[in-house]
Amino acid sequence: MYKSKITGLGMYVPEHIVKNNDLTQYMDTNDAWIRERTGIEERHWVQPGDGNTTSSMGTAAAKIALERAGLTPKDIDLIVFATLSPDYYFPGSGVLVQEQLGCDTIPALDIRNQCSGFVYALATADQFIKTGMYKNVLVIGSEVQSTGLDLSTRGRGIAVIFGDGAGALVLSRNEDKNDQSNILSSHLHSEGKYAKELTNLVPGGIHPPKELVENWPEDDFSYYPYMNGNYVFKHAVVRFPEAILEGLKENNFTPQDIDLLIPHQANLRISQFVQKKLGMKDEQIMNNIQKYGNTTAASIPIAMTEAWEQGRIKRGDLVVLAAFGSGFTWGSNIIRF
Repeated sequence: MYKSKITGLGMYVPEHIVKNNDLTQYMDTNDAWIRERTGIEERHWVQPGDGNTTSSMGTAAAKIALERAGLTPKDIDLIVFATLSPDYYFPGSGVLVQEQLGCDTIPALDIRNQCSGFVYALATADQFIKTGMYKNVLVIGSEVQSTGLDLSTRGRGIAVIFGDGAGALVLSRNEDKNDQSNILSSHLHSEGKYAKELTNLVPGGIHPPKELVENWPEDDFSYYPYMNGNYVFKHAVVRFPEAILEGLKENNFTPQDIDLLIPHQANLRISQFVQKKLGMKDEQIMNNIQKYGNTTAASIPIAMTEAWEQGRIKRGDLVVLAAFGSGFTWGSNIIRF
């Protein structure tokens, strides 16, 4: 069985920055209220006419990752694309990236696991490489969420949290026996009985798009995201450390062995709770939700790229990715970078 190695990282966010106080034009909120509850100070949102879509931002991040990996689109054997906000109802955004990059007629696989999407996507890519089926896999997380938010006081509990952006990595076969870089293990879970605690019900198979334009009740806002915030928080602070410790135990590590933990940037308070529970130091945790908000499937690759650019990740480091989100789904990747 082969080993998988991360050979390139890239990220892209829209130029337009929305600071907390900018949101007061839409809803009853303020900077202090948002910071206290989420840790977020600003986020990037797409703007009409700027050309940014979920697929185009994924492509932009992918181009950077490919360049850093020393590869071209023709070298990629598979695209794994994680998002909750695809360009279209169907097809998925993976095939759009294949066309935009100019790849060969390679497979494109879309992952719909929301905040856990990138952890699931990386685990999937890793298996394709370890079994020898593919040599170079492009893994992308990208989101345009700002266009689907309820920008009113009614929706502020969700609207203030989410941002837009994309991150990508190239996962390649490691054929150097002396190079220990590897995805050591992945650990994935779900608990569907909580699916409606964090959801976007409409449109879907139960409520197709046609219903939105034909006699939709004026007081039904289920086409906006819904989150039972306290409920999600209580589960997140349990499942995050569970997934991390599960992966560490399988590989005979402890939290103190981690060089950098990169959690999904859901809420700074969750990350701080997990850090305290695991007894980890500030320098062992990557938090950048302050600048980008919650970018869902894009948050981990954006944070990972920034950490690498800042010199916080080096070859040989033990890096742990962890996520929890809608579904509920959660998981971790244990990486020898």
